Amino acid sequence: MRLRNTLTWLTVALLLASAGPAFGVSKEMIQLQTQVQALQEQVARMQQSIDMNMGAMRNLIEQSADSVNKMNAAVNELQNKMQGQITDSNGRIDQLSGQIQSLHDSVDELKSRLAKVSKQLDDMQQGGQNLAAGQPGLATVPGATPGTVPANAAPPPEALYNNALRDYNSGKYDLASQEFGDYLKYYSNTELAGNAQFYLADIEYRQGNFQAAVKDYDKVLEQYPGGNKAAAAQLKKGYALLELGQRDAGVRELNSLVARYPRSIEASQARDRLRRLGVAAGSTTVHKPPAQ
Repeated sequence: MRLRNTLTWLTVALLLASAGPAFGVSKEMIQLQTQVQALQEQVARMQQSIDMNMGAMRNLIEQSADSVNKMNAAVNELQNKMQGQITDSNGRIDQLSGQIQSLHDSVDELKSRLAKVSKQLDDMQQGGQNLAAGQPGLATVPGATPGTVPANAAPPPEALYNNALRDYNSGKYDLASQEFGDYLKYYSNTELAGNAQFYLADIEYRQGNFQAAVKDYDKVLEQYPGGNKAAAAQLKKGYALLELGQRDAGVRELNSLVARYPRSIEASQARDRLRRLGVAAGSTTVHKPPAQ
């Protein structure tokens, strides 16, 4: 713009000079006018080029803005998909955990039935031996007259346990809790006593009574440490502590489970829960996600 103004004033000066009576149109004046005209044309071309470049730059800026907006939309969509996939994965993990628990329950029920069949075979064998020895094959109850059953006798352990487990799997928690309690009352030293104690704690967990569940899971760990429900009891105890807001204690319990039963299914579940908490297995350090 400043160059154009200068050229304009120079042109005016030349015109005034050519209009003077004392001076003729000289060769130098014509050359100067020619140069000024050439400069004006160059300025016009430069202005046109600048305008074209500015237009191109505006288009590039608009295209870049559109690309950025599309990229942001794609990133947001990807984040939403990832969040949905994580939520679905967590749901599937919880569902798998429930299926694994049901499988454990079925195995326990099968073991109970096998134990019952084995006992019946032993009784039949003993009865055959008694008959061969000329002895009556009557089953007796301690403190009772042979051939009679006292009125307050406990139901058979297999029947009591199987009924309790059936009611537990059917969601009849109050009835199952009573039956498992009776099992522990009459048969606290049997192989399935630790399982009965675990299910009592698990019923409390499912009913949201996490404080009582922690205490009963502890009974499984302390009274039946070699039972097949020890790992499950420690896992669910860790979950219950987390539900109570006792995060550090829950993390310690899950890490202890991983250390004690590293190859168990429960250890895999504990590692997954620790990962979702942002804690590496074997550590209590929280890894906070980067700021969005």
